Amino acid sequence: MSKTSKNRKEVIAKIDLDKSYSLDEASSLVKDLSKVKFDESIDLAVRLGVDPKQANQMVRGVASLPHGTGKDLKVLALVTADKEDEAKNAGADFIGLDEYIEKIKKGWTDIDVIITMPAVMGKLGALGRVLGPRGLMPNPKSGTVTMDIGKAVTDVKKGKIDFKVDKTGIIHASIGKVSFDSKKISENADELLQTINKLKPVASKGTYFKSITLSSTMGVGVSVDTNHITQ
Repeated sequence: MSKTSKNRKEVIAKIDLDKSYSLDEASSLVKDLSKVKFDESIDLAVRLGVDPKQANQMVRGVASLPHGTGKDLKVLALVTADKEDEAKNAGADFIGLDEYIEKIKKGWTDIDVIITMPAVMGKLGALGRVLGPRGLMPNPKSGTVTMDIGKAVTDVKKGKIDFKVDKTGIIHASIGKVSFDSKKISENADELLQTINKLKPVASKGTYFKSITLSSTMGVGVSVDTNHITQ
């Protein structure tokens, strides 16, 4: 019979796995339950009462987290020469066009976000097989296809995130780090939840927020009371 580890015993003693906590309580618990030596990401998993197979029930959007994600995102700006300085001044990590398109065709994807211009999207069609599965394909709805390159880069660097419900009806998003104080974790999570709530499809009937779980990368999931959100 396997033995329960010391850390596991400490976790079990601190949390009631059958209880749903307020967002503030869950944020404090997730920090307290982290037992590893690296700065874990804080993740939010939201199960929605939608059918993602139906186009009129798809939930996708962007949220600007007030305290950022705690991650230094690598941004590639695929832009024409006249927009390169704008991208550089805003803090883009990689800037160019044809040379980076060729690199991506060969498998290079060492980036977190790609920002581009409407006129360039035609060139990106051939990259769908590489970028699509990795969630890197720019999209006007997420603000990553725009003429305002500087603002788009700045927003991403400050904590703007793109989210989309998956085929099982769940939205997964990283909303901070364990090193954040619990108030910042709670406020970031609340911003995302309020944004998701505003995007409720008209075709979605019944309970919209089925469950909300907050967890660290290696930690136990803490159930958040869905009544926190006014539905």
